[in-house]
Amino acid sequence: MTLATVGSLDTVPALSRPDLLGAPVAAFLGDWPDAPAVGVAPIDPAFSDTSVFTQTYGVLPEVSGNCVVISGKREGQERVAACVVLATTRADVNGTVKRLLDVRKCSFMGMDDAVARTGMEYGGITPVGLPEGWRVLVDARVAQVAALVVGSGVRGSKLVLPGAVLAAMPGVEVVEGLANPVPQE
Repeated sequence: MTLATVGSLDTVPALSRPDLLGAPVAAFLGDWPDAPAVGVAPIDPAFSDTSVFTQTYGVLPEVSGNCVVISGKREGQERVAACVVLATTRADVNGTVKRLLDVRKCSFMGMDDAVARTGMEYGGITPVGLPEGWRVLVDARVAQVAALVVGSGVRGSKLVLPGAVLAAMPGVEVVEGLANPVPQE
């Protein structure tokens, strides 16, 4: 299988470079039949944040995915979801996500909690290899991207995979209207 080239990223098969993957990501990919469709590229960790990353590596925001972890409570029980949206959009946390989680109020999970519970580095959290039982909500626009760039579980690399492959990952829910476009300045 040929891996996609995106911007100036030097992509190789993800499983050939486990040193570029967070431990939960490597474990998941090792058991996933679609893993051959996933590439990984090393990046400078100082440039992993979306706006700097897209400029530095020539990756369009329209193919750069962000994974945010949202939590809320209902009747004393926590409900968690990872939401994957394009960099040109923002997750509709107070609308769509809140309704899907069926909570009165939800918010971004705190950094320390998200890192501890995912086993991934902040700024590298990805939908690939999240804890079992977490909901993974993917905006429908993400599923349409031919070569999507997302975190790898660490800040020093990025995964590249077809959006359709991510959308077909076990447990993923593709949601129309999960995100809203970011207003242009």
